[in-house]
Order: sequence, then structure tokens, then C-alpha cells
Amino acid sequence: MKKLKTPTVQQPNEMTYFKLNNELNIPVDDKIPLHKDKEAVRAYFLEHVNPNTVFFYTIEEKINYLIDHDYIEEEFIDKYDRQFVYDLLQSTYDKKFRFKSFMGAHKFYSQYALKTNDGKRYLERYEDRIVFNALYFADGDEELATQLRDELISQRFQPATPTFLNAGRKRRGEMVSCFLIQMTDDMNSIGRTINSALQLSKRGGGVGINLSNLREAGAPIKKVSNAASGVVPVMKLFEDSFSYANQLGQRQGAGVVYLNVFHPDVVNFLATKKENADEKIRVKTLSLGLVVPDKFYELVANDDVMYLFSPYDVERVYGQPFSYVDITEEYDNMVNNSEIKKYRIQARELEMEISRLQQESGYPYVVNIDAVNEANPIAGNVVMSNLCSEILQVQTPSTLNDRQEYEVLGRDISCNLGSTNMVNMVQSPDFAKSIEVAIRALTYVTDHTAISAVPSIENGNNLSHSIGLGAMGLHTLLALNEIYYGSDESIELTEAYFYALNYWSLVASNKIATERNETFYDFENSDYASGVYFDRMIEEIPEITSDKVKDILKNVPLPTAEDWKELKAKVQANGLYHAYRLAVAPTGSISYVNETSSSLQPIIRLIEERQEKKTGKTYYPAPYLSNKTMPYYESAYDLDMRKVIDVYAAAQKYVDQGMSMTLFMRSEIPEGLYPWKKPGEVKMDTRDLNILRNYAWNQGIKSIYYIRTFTDDEDEIGSNYCESCSI
Repeated sequence: MKKLKTPTVQQPNEMTYFKLNNELNIPVDDKIPLHKDKEAVRAYFLEHVNPNTVFFYTIEEKINYLIDHDYIEEEFIDKYDRQFVYDLLQSTYDKKFRFKSFMGAHKFYSQYALKTNDGKRYLERYEDRIVFNALYFADGDEELATQLRDELISQRFQPATPTFLNAGRKRRGEMVSCFLIQMTDDMNSIGRTINSALQLSKRGGGVGINLSNLREAGAPIKKVSNAASGVVPVMKLFEDSFSYANQLGQRQGAGVVYLNVFHPDVVNFLATKKENADEKIRVKTLSLGLVVPDKFYELVANDDVMYLFSPYDVERVYGQPFSYVDITEEYDNMVNNSEIKKYRIQARELEMEISRLQQESGYPYVVNIDAVNEANPIAGNVVMSNLCSEILQVQTPSTLNDRQEYEVLGRDISCNLGSTNMVNMVQSPDFAKSIEVAIRALTYVTDHTAISAVPSIENGNNLSHSIGLGAMGLHTLLALNEIYYGSDESIELTEAYFYALNYWSLVASNKIATERNETFYDFENSDYASGVYFDRMIEEIPEITSDKVKDILKNVPLPTAEDWKELKAKVQANGLYHAYRLAVAPTGSISYVNETSSSLQPIIRLIEERQEKKTGKTYYPAPYLSNKTMPYYESAYDLDMRKVIDVYAAAQKYVDQGMSMTLFMRSEIPEGLYPWKKPGEVKMDTRDLNILRNYAWNQGIKSIYYIRTFTDDEDEIGSNYCESCSI
């Protein structure tokens, strides 16, 4: 067996890159010494990456070694002529990609680069990971592989972390980001869902679970009074499951549980996250989400009594699980139905409880379920979301027998995510082609995902072919073009970008459906097939009034009404391959690698401080930070959150799923930031969050992710990152 060439390993006292990076945080003549970060990048490669990278004389030697020693799969390489593979790698090296920041380089080599089995030496450069992704997703198509390489190395398209990390590796996890499963009100379903959660968590994804169909605590079981234990003990079972199935100790299993706000256990559900909660009920690692129908907002506005309904009785009366009943539509009928047990609560008291918990912990996430289903173009009901609140797809329940076998196999969800980098995408020489290539890459993932251990997940994926292409780098794009976040120009730019993204993703999906003569399941009953979806697009063409925005988007082909009419005809004739195409996920470490701001969020700090587990503090300057961009990089904590909501609302018009929208608050709010705060009122209170949630709902926002609070002692509440679903 051929041995690896041993590099000269640098000693710790020779390392200067962390010191140089840390000097970013020490002003010189009241200026940020940005050159220190450039020096840190250079030092990082000279002192660490280069001497600790395994040397190969030729590309051929490298590929053969990686295959022979079970580092990469031979199968995807063998779909191409070997010389094409070597040439693609060499031409990628020739592009001379360079990391712009120390954080970007450090994140890639610490988290993404392929390493030797002992974890001490690198077997990949960034270019290698790019090419292996391109070859893997192109599935033997040399032209597509080259196009994918171009999109990836130009950082116009970025697959989600598990996809980018695992593509082509011999020993790898799943390439799917996260999963959504639901249970019905019986023990077989609970048992099967726990097993499903274990299986999915083991594979590396975050798992969302819908608890709304379970009967409440104290509800009868087989006519025995006060027998059911409610949702809280089930939550504890899932928390323990995720703790156990932790990807071989590499990462804590991650899950979120969703409950309808009209469920009788809702107060107990929220109480599990309180800091002073009894250990018997407290959940420490499980995330919480609320499913909120429009009726709740109406009851709160009128300061009415609110009735909570027994899921068991509702299912018995309506013949379908609680989650699938339109509570806004049926509320009065349910209140007046003597066969449905109900519980009284003051709507505003519950609203205050939600806000108090969001102040304390950042939870719960909020899914405005009626807004979701009103905009949903697919036949059926969306009933929940995922660990990062951006996946919103139709599910159908399963029916199990006492052997926990499926008598009716329902549809659950796996999420295949990726993101466009807005800064680079607006400069693409062919925006439409860039989108098509990204869609084809994500399509490969969904086509080759087979989670047979959880049949409902596998069934949903096979039928829907759903993906989630999103965007990151909005604040960076705005700063580079001297536009303030939340301004009219920023909203106009956001709307136009997503308008184009929506159209060209539809074009790509239609093209794939035509090529394969295949559509997603039940296409014929969708608003796409009827044409209703396209009628709104034809009638509501966004107008760009800003010359600056027109100039930024000069390379982005914006469809006309005639373009939409032509696409409508093609889709009605040949269909769409994907039931869902777009979703804006949070972008974590990969944003640093892409040298851009996270998702559609405003940045938090000009110099971001990250506490790394093994290396201490690392500093990251806002992308392309300069005297020119600095004034436009306002911190999220200094912004009126209504501006953030307005920006997300502009994108939401064209995103068929959801967006991970975080709200950033200060425990002491700057005077004058919000008009409802009286002079001298600086403490953030529950009323602030009540108003902002209602504003988001009125603006058509489908979901709210974390509430992050910056406290007086410079701590952040609710700031834990969703590594499972983040891109």
C-alpha cells in the first residue's frame, strides 16, 4: 500500500494567524485594521494549510489514491472519461480561487475539506471539493459538470452544508438537510414516529415533528376518564431520542416539535422552555414551534375568550386529524358543537405568554398556517414546518396497524436545500442558466435520496421531488451598492431578484418535466395546472423605479407578462417536475466561505466575534468592509424590525415555501426606534413582540424563526445556530 507523503508539521509556537486575526478587534488610530485579516489568511495557508496538505505529484496520482484508499467513491468518477476529470480539476486550479477572509478559509478547512483518517492532514483543496460536487451532481454529463463547476467556483450557487460536505465521499452521511414527520393520535403512530426520529437523527438531519393531533392531558382513552398524559411526556421522549441518536457523537441530534395554538396543552407546551420549569417537564435541547391560524390574531385583537379544542373530539367529529381542520373557518362551529370538549383561556393572556417566552429563550417559532395554505399552490394541507421554519410543504397522514405496519402510507418531507449568492448572481453572464444549473444539482439530490428506514419520508420525496433553492448575501449586495437595509430601494431590489428567481426556477422545472415526461404527484390538481398561479404573476408585474436598482439588475432578465403567458402554456402542457422549488434557509458557516452576509438578514456586527470550541475567539469583518460600505452595514440590533419584515415580505411574494426570518431585539431599545414606545421607555417588553408578530402576519410573512435578544451584558438570548438545516 502506497504511503502518504509526510508533510512538515508546524509547531504551535510558529502559528501567527490567530494572533493576526485577533488584532482585527484592536482599533489603530480609531480605524479597523482590515489588513490584519488579509495577513491572517496568508499566514494560515503558509503556516498551516500548505504544510499539512498531502502532496501528490500529479492529479492522476491524487484521484487514484483517494479512490484506492476509500476516501471518494469510484462510481461517480467512472461515469466520466478520466482525462476529462483531470482537465476539469486543472482548469479549476487555473482559476486561482483565493479566500478573502481568514474565517472563510478556516471554516472550509476545519469543517468541509476531506482529511486523512487521523484528521490531521488535508486531502482536498477548495477546488477539489468544488469539482467533486460538480461531477457528482452532473451524473456523467460533462457539459453539466463544467457548468456546475463554473457556478460553484464563481460562488453563484452553494449547496447546503450536508450536500456540499458529503458529495462524492466514500464514507459519508446523507446529503439531505432536514426532515418533517407527523403523528396521529394513537400509540402505534407515536412508537413509529419515535423510531423514525431515531433513524433520521442518526443520518445527520434536523427533525421536525407535529404533535398537534395528540389528545390533551387528561383526555379519556377508551372511555376511561383522565387517562391521557398529553404532549409533554412525548416531547421528553423525543428529546431523549435526539440525545441518543447523535450521529456517532459528532453532533447533538436536533429536533423541533410543533403544536397548534388551539391545542389544550399549549400552555404546558410553552412552559417546558421556561428557565424555572420543573426538571420533570423541562426540555433543554428540543426547539418549540407554534402553528398559528388567523383566528388567533382575530381573538387577540378583540380581547376575546379563546377556546382550545380536544384533538380527539375534533377528529371524531370531522373525520380527519386535528391538524387538517381549518380552525379559522370552523371555529364558531366547533365552539357551538357540544360533542367537542373545549377549554377557555384569554387570548391576550396566551399572546403575552408567547412573548414572555420569546424574551426569555427565543422560542417559540411561529408558523402563520393560514397564510401558508392560502399561498400554497399544491392540493392539500401544510400542517407544520421544520427545524429552521422555512420548509412548508403538503403532508398526508399515515395509518398504522398494531404491527406498526402502514395500512395507508402517508407523505412526509425531506429537505434538499441550496442557495444563490446574490452578490455574484446579479453579475452572472447568464442568470437563467445559473438558476437552471442550480435546480439540476438539487434535483439530483432529491432523485437519489432514499430514506427507506422511514417509508413516509421516502414516499413524500419520491412523489413530490421537492427542493429548496434560496438566497444569501442581501445585506452585502446592498452595502456594496450603497443602499440602506429596509429602504424603498432595498425592498424593490429584493422583490425583483426573487421575482426573477421564481420565474427562472419554474422554467427549469418545466424543462426537466418535459425532458423526462414526468411531473410531481397530483400536478393536475395544482394551481399550476389550472393556470391560477400564473394569472397573479401576469397581472402583478413589479415595477422598478430606482435607476440604481435597474443598474444592479442589468444582467438579470426580468420576465414580462408575455413571458409569463408563454410559460403558463408550457406548464399546462408539460407540467412541473418539482412540487416545491424555493425556500430561504439560514446560512451558517457556508456564508463565511462564500464571503457574504447570511441569508436575507442584516449583519449583527461590523466585526463579528465567533467563539470556536477548540481555537477560542475568531473575528470576521463584514464582507467587503470598507469606508464605502461601512455606513450601509447597520447592525440588525439597531434596525427597526419592521424594516426586516418588509424586506422578507417582498421576497415572500415569490417564494412558494417559507423563509427563516429572525428578529433581532435589544433588551434596552434605543429611544425613538419604535413609535409606540413612550419617551423614557427603553426596556423591551412583551408588547413590542406582540406588535411585531402582528405586523409580520399582516405583511404576509409565513413564519418567524428565532427572536434574538442582545442583553445589557452583551449576551445573546436565542442565538444558538441551526447547524442541521443551515446552508
